Amino acid sequence: MKPFLQEVAEDLVTKFGDNLHHCAIVFNNKRPAVYLQKYLANIISKPFFSPSLYTVQEFFAAASPEKLADFYLQFFTLHKIYNELLAEEGFDPISSHKFFPLAKIILSDFNQIDIDLVDAGKLYSDLEDISLINQEFDYLSPEQYEFLSQFWTSYSEGKHKKQQELFIRMWRRMPKLYHKFHATLKAQKYINNGAVYRDLAEGQISEMTFLRGFDKGKIVFVGFNALSRAEAKIFSRLQESGQGLFYFDTDPYYLDDPLQEAGLFLRKNIHQLGLMNVFANQQSLMATPHHVDVYKVQGQSAQAKILNNILADQYEERYDLGSTVVVLADESLLIPTLQTIPTSRNGQEIDLNVTMGFALATSSIFGLIDLWLSTQLELLQKTTVSYQNVEAFLTHPLSGLSHKMRDKIQTALLNENQLEIDHPRLLRQSGLFEVFFKKIENSEQVVSTLINVLTVVLTRLSTAQILKKIDAELFVKTIQELNRLHDTFGKHVGSEETSFVIYLVQRALKAIAVPLSGDPLNGIQVMGLLETRNLNFDNVVILGFNEGIIPKSSIGNSFIPDSLRRVYGLPVLENLDAISSYMVYRLIQRAKNISLVYNNLTDESTSGEVSRILKQLTYESGFKFDYHELNMTVKTEVAREVKIEKTGSKFVQDTLALYLEGKRKFSPSAMTQYISNPIDFFFNYIAGIKEPKEVSAVVEANEIGSILHQVMEYFYVDLKGSEISAEAIQLRRKRVPALIQRAFAAVMFKSPDKVIEYKGMQKVILAIVDAYVDIILTQDEAQTPFQIISLEQKVEAELSFTLHGKPATVKLLGFIDRVDLKDGVTKIIDYKTGSDKLTFKDVPELFNTNGKNINKALVQTLLYTYAYEQFSGKTCVEPNLYIVKTMTQDGVWFKTGRQNLNGEFLEEIKPEFLKELRNKLTELFESAYFEVSEVEDNYKYSIYKTLFGK
Repeated sequence: MKPFLQEVAEDLVTKFGDNLHHCAIVFNNKRPAVYLQKYLANIISKPFFSPSLYTVQEFFAAASPEKLADFYLQFFTLHKIYNELLAEEGFDPISSHKFFPLAKIILSDFNQIDIDLVDAGKLYSDLEDISLINQEFDYLSPEQYEFLSQFWTSYSEGKHKKQQELFIRMWRRMPKLYHKFHATLKAQKYINNGAVYRDLAEGQISEMTFLRGFDKGKIVFVGFNALSRAEAKIFSRLQESGQGLFYFDTDPYYLDDPLQEAGLFLRKNIHQLGLMNVFANQQSLMATPHHVDVYKVQGQSAQAKILNNILADQYEERYDLGSTVVVLADESLLIPTLQTIPTSRNGQEIDLNVTMGFALATSSIFGLIDLWLSTQLELLQKTTVSYQNVEAFLTHPLSGLSHKMRDKIQTALLNENQLEIDHPRLLRQSGLFEVFFKKIENSEQVVSTLINVLTVVLTRLSTAQILKKIDAELFVKTIQELNRLHDTFGKHVGSEETSFVIYLVQRALKAIAVPLSGDPLNGIQVMGLLETRNLNFDNVVILGFNEGIIPKSSIGNSFIPDSLRRVYGLPVLENLDAISSYMVYRLIQRAKNISLVYNNLTDESTSGEVSRILKQLTYESGFKFDYHELNMTVKTEVAREVKIEKTGSKFVQDTLALYLEGKRKFSPSAMTQYISNPIDFFFNYIAGIKEPKEVSAVVEANEIGSILHQVMEYFYVDLKGSEISAEAIQLRRKRVPALIQRAFAAVMFKSPDKVIEYKGMQKVILAIVDAYVDIILTQDEAQTPFQIISLEQKVEAELSFTLHGKPATVKLLGFIDRVDLKDGVTKIIDYKTGSDKLTFKDVPELFNTNGKNINKALVQTLLYTYAYEQFSGKTCVEPNLYIVKTMTQDGVWFKTGRQNLNGEFLEEIKPEFLKELRNKLTELFESAYFEVSEVEDNYKYSIYKTLFGK
């Protein structure tokens, strides 16, 4: 079918011919102008002077002598006047950041009041007195008065609470605020959008110089639907003066049926206002056969994923892809759509034109800006920057740091475990560090400093020739917006809080978007529903066809209640229904193929219901509907056995050979990890996959143990080699708090002498360690007198075993917490802060990977015992375990049944232990695979569980 704008172009050429350039053509949005120019060029087929093309906002603004004030100028003006009114009433001023949410609503209401030519004084005085309302509103119809009464009945019940009284006081000052606001703007030769509409509607159109420029032609209004009162009045006057010409895109299907909400505003325009439609008495396009495919999908992004299937037929040669549109009723689907939409046909690339634009907020540039703003907020409060923000800067793709430099800085910070980085230290790094982390001194520097940061980044990217086209456009648009903000803020933010100015900058930049490359006349068009006005396509795909999206379920925030909006004819929720219905109907009335896709999944953003418009079309249109359902089948993968082959892997064999050659040594923890879950040993010690280190305020359990070990070493280091008495321990106890703080700084920050201001959880950790130290020292007092032979003793020993029937040797390496001598017996002391146990079943079970009785602590301490005996040449060395959580009740000896592991029993156990240990080593080097333990508890806390499918 012939597009609406082509019909308009043909009629304009017929009416005006070579005089078309004397006309002004006004649309409700920008996109139709390109299409109209194309149709005019095709029809005229020779060079011609184009008519003047405007959006309605541009046309009205051009007719006004004042400049349009941007939102921020309006806000600062409104805030100043509001505080002046508060002062007159004897109230304290309201701060900018508290007033800002109110200002957005007030400015929106003021704009709507002006656009619909409402008497602001009368509207805002309605809350003051019911009796006054009765006098002032004697002209109201019974229906209007009922609406007003309903509002007052609901609001006046009972006594007014404090918030209600504040609300009424605010409403009473609104008329003054409204008039002073407009007067103040005009005194500065500025005007807001609503006032432009009101001035044109209430002024003498014939006297406006701008409009006289089109006296030889016409002012042509194309494709309008819902008109404000100001627009209606202006349009009527232009028609009366013979200057106005109107092309309404209508269809008798919904225009002539008073029950069809899609024709609500067109009926008002044509029948009530008397605006004459050039295209009157057209045949119904909606009455012709239409085929509609309806797709129900599960999930928001799934709507975009179905595009491949929907567009497949349209990729055949017989279809012109320039006549295909993908309409995103839910604009959050833009990124999934761009990721999914097919971009080639028969090996040829397909043009894609996205009219919605790419938002700065989704780019890495905004990520850098947001990080800078967050850093400045930090520096307002303190002289340090959090590690999270510094790390984000280091890893940001626009920071320009080399991998080597980034890794060097990150490694240093991780080793220091610094949660807060001193600001001067960051500035000393120079380069972009110095620019990025420069602290702003006042609110006036926010915008200028940010411009400097972005300019430095942009210059570096340009010089390195790594600047992407889309990023270049975003940089330019962002710097332009910041320069505009700088001009506006310069006169107003001197006394504002810096944090509030940062918020305003952040809010302003979030609204920036740049158009993606593409040809609006060729290829697949991707656009929002509002952008489709006046345009027609053969193939229409609408994504997000859900209730609450088409039509929207909210009219926006306003201080004017629904009842008063109805009294004064301001927009209400039903208006959105009519507007949405019209946009859908006019889009599909000329289409050949229609596909509607909706999300059937209920979540926080959608109800899961299809739009009521579809239900209405299904019931009354006579269209043919085919329904499709995309079910996302959930497949569960069959659990598979994960094992790592040893014999067939050169890498594994070479790595294991390092242990046999003595180039690598077994630690007790490595041995117990292999016993518990062999595949963990592979990932940790063969593949070398380590858990990444992070800077965190949370002290992990193993770090508590490290702090305790360090405290005990500090406590006894001066007493090593001498006999220790209970009095000596008691005397030194007073030093424990200082030793804990020193140990904390050594473990957490690699700096024992670091002075720390302890907060929150850190104080809790200090208290926990203090309690643990007290338990150990109490135990030690009970054992006095004894002698400490060594602290943190490094021991090495060789262990022979049989490999493929031949002797082999590996080396053991460990660090023993403490070695004591008591009553002629040498004791290995191992501190534990976890949930280890002293009991064991028997020695074979200690090495049973698929058993439930592995005791890691016992295996480790017996390994320490063996290594120490080999290292020192001593015999009858006894293992003791200090489990701080249970030692006061359970003691320090391992036990099986009721028998403690000491004395003769211990000496009987040692050969059996070494036998089982040698067998385990043989298994490690001879078995074909690294496998997973059959007992889940043996790998419950493994960091590698996802790697072996658990």
